[in-house]
Amino acid sequence: MTEHTGRPPTRPTSYSRVTLSRIMTAVDVNLYGTVHGGVIMKFIDDVAGAAAARHSGGTAVTASIDEILFLEPLRVGDLVHAYAQVNWTGTTSMEVGVRLESERWDRVSESEPLVVATAYLVFVAVDAEGKPRPVAAVAPDSPQNEGRRREAEIRREHRLARRDAIQKHRSNP
Repeated sequence: MTEHTGRPPTRPTSYSRVTLSRIMTAVDVNLYGTVHGGVIMKFIDDVAGAAAARHSGGTAVTASIDEILFLEPLRVGDLVHAYAQVNWTGTTSMEVGVRLESERWDRVSESEPLVVATAYLVFVAVDAEGKPRPVAAVAPDSPQNEGRRREAEIRREHRLARRDAIQKHRSNP
C-alpha cells in the first residue's frame, strides 16, 4: 500500500543492508603492487548500488560520490568485504554509506578485520524511462543509524551550499 504522499511505505535501515565480498587478484594491482584505487571505487559503487536498488525496489543510478577515504592499501590475496546501507532518503534520492574491511591473506591469525576504506554516495531512483521516481523514507532502527541519518543530512546541506556557491560565482565572474 502506498502512503498518501505517493511514496512507498517507510523501510528500516536494515532493509537496505548489503554485503559483497571478493578476493583481490593480480589483475587488480597498480604499478606499486597495491590494489588500484579505481578497482576499489568500482567495488564501492557496486555495493552501494545494490543497497540503493534494494531500498528503492528498482533501478537506482549514482548521482554523486561525496567522499571516499582510502585508509589502508589492499594487496593481492586480501579478502575484502564491502558493507553498504541507505543512511538517508529524500523524495527520489538516497545517501548510501559504505565500509570496506579486509582480511589479510598473510595474517589469518588476526581476528579483527582491517577497515581499508569508507565512502558516501548519492543515488537517484529512476523508472524505465530514466526519470526520477519516489523512494521509501528510511527509518533508522538503532541510535547508531539515527546518528548516520543526521550526519547524512549535514553532508546534504554542505553539498547543496557548495553547489549554490559555485553557481553564484559562475554567474558573477
